[in-house]
Amino acid sequence: MAVTIHPSAIVDEGAQLGQGTRVWHFAHVSAGARIGEGCSLGQGVYVGNDVTIGRNVKVQNNVSVYDAVTLEDDVFCGPSMVFTNVHNPRSAVPRKNEYRRTLVKRGATLGANCTIVCGVTIGEHAFVGAGAVVSRDVPAHALVVGVPARRIGWVSRHGERLALPAGGHGEAVCPATGERYRLDGDTLTLLPCNSPT
Repeated sequence: MAVTIHPSAIVDEGAQLGQGTRVWHFAHVSAGARIGEGCSLGQGVYVGNDVTIGRNVKVQNNVSVYDAVTLEDDVFCGPSMVFTNVHNPRSAVPRKNEYRRTLVKRGATLGANCTIVCGVTIGEHAFVGAGAVVSRDVPAHALVVGVPARRIGWVSRHGERLALPAGGHGEAVCPATGERYRLDGDTLTLLPCNSPT
């Protein structure tokens, strides 16, 4: 499948875009960006030079993916969510050599208008609620909301909230897929019998 670039978008020479990727109105992809297959960059999206985006990533309208951010496969970035890359910015103090790396792991969702403070890792299939401010690492499958973001539950790979018993231990079934999960403290794992064949 061919790459689709809207006439109003700017893709700098040297940028790498995978097959089937779509770049929509008024987006700007910098020369050093590496973007995988089947991605969608919505209206007004900016992608910096030191950015790696995996396959099947959806970046919704008005999101800036700044330098030092990595998005693994199947990540969803909701409309107008925010990344940062400097912890203590000052206009008069150059800090480009102090960027803190941010990693969003496979299948994670970043809700509309949330803010990801630089230097954190968002675990696989985690779900950051709309408007949340994430300032520390988020475990895989965790559901976090609020300012600052705090964990209020766990979600399946399908994005469904899991009904887990209180106390940090137990099992639950995804209501959409029937996949079974086990919670041990702060770690949620998909039980092996559900692994893809």
